[in-house]
Amino acid sequence: MAQTDYTITQILQMDACTGCSMCADVCPAALAAKNGRLSGVWRLNELRRIMQTRSGFWQKFFRRQAMPQEQLTTFGDTVFACTLCGRCQQVCPSGIQLKDLWVSLRQDLVHCRAYPKKVDMIAENLAESRNVFDEDNEERAEWVEDIPDAPAHGHIKDRADVVYFTGCVSAYFPMAQNIPMAVVNIFDAAKVDFTLLGGEEWCCGFPLLGAGLRDQAKELIDHNLEAVRAKGAQKVVFSCPSCYQMWHEHYPREFELYHITKFVNQLITSGQLAFNDLSLKVTYHDPCDLGRGSREYQAPRQIIRAIPGIELVEMTNNRENCLCCGGGGNLEMIDTGLSSQIAQAKIKEALQTGAQAIVTSCQQCVRTMTTYTRRNKIDIEIMDITQLLQKAIAQKE
Repeated sequence: MAQTDYTITQILQMDACTGCSMCADVCPAALAAKNGRLSGVWRLNELRRIMQTRSGFWQKFFRRQAMPQEQLTTFGDTVFACTLCGRCQQVCPSGIQLKDLWVSLRQDLVHCRAYPKKVDMIAENLAESRNVFDEDNEERAEWVEDIPDAPAHGHIKDRADVVYFTGCVSAYFPMAQNIPMAVVNIFDAAKVDFTLLGGEEWCCGFPLLGAGLRDQAKELIDHNLEAVRAKGAQKVVFSCPSCYQMWHEHYPREFELYHITKFVNQLITSGQLAFNDLSLKVTYHDPCDLGRGSREYQAPRQIIRAIPGIELVEMTNNRENCLCCGGGGNLEMIDTGLSSQIAQAKIKEALQTGAQAIVTSCQQCVRTMTTYTRRNKIDIEIMDITQLLQKAIAQKE
């Protein structure tokens, strides 16, 4: 393990933990698995112990020995059993930036080869195919073929004002492909001049952060920037909160960046979109990367309330306290069972509202919650906010 994977601030913050265990009380993974070793407080305690073995002072005077590789690998398994939801950081009374620290810790563990081997699959897929599913990247916009009366150019233009960055999950996963189709429907209704990147869109790089491979993201970043420049666009819109957060935090500030909720809210305010009644009782799930990650709580709720007939009921835990769906941090790839256990708690809370549908603003949340409800035959609809908008627009048309 190497100190160079951490910033000076992170190294200093490691000693700021008071051991209050508030992070353990809200950790979705620790609560679902009933395993305190998945909590932030235990993880941070182990990390401090490891860091001390690297110090000449501790080694000389306290005979601290490096953690054996087998033990380190076991520790690595617990570190990756985390959705990176950021709720531990939200409640930390010491103000430790825990989510960024976990990302650095994952990179550290990868550098010393103490990590789940599925991480290698993520790295290989992105290196070879430029998407996390190892699909043909030239087929990234094939979902357009399922749109009735799609234009001959397939929404891939040479120039446009707006680039819609689809994201890997929405591009390839059948359960999520209705989301970009809904976005296209919304943009067409509002007469937005937009284009897709098609095969020129590569993964944003966010899965690399969660895999502890942050230093491998530069090639993806550089390519995507050049692809948008080639379209002459000034704005980039994302329906994926993780793509949006990745661009916002790790790409140069060259374009105006919008999550779809913020962009659509502006379209509604400017009068470019209007809706007919939808008689539906819904609850809203705040995606971790859009809510705690990007601090966007208002736009989705303003959109929902703009649709006549919609009744919005909040879950007990909402906004910054929203429970994770279980699909983040690459957990669904690494530990499907734990991901499903976390989803169970989320669905149970949503059912208590009496809502007919759970609306969210993230394709991964839709995928994770839908998978759980279908497997367990739970009668509640899961939809992205773009699909809700499409229902209202379709009625109007």
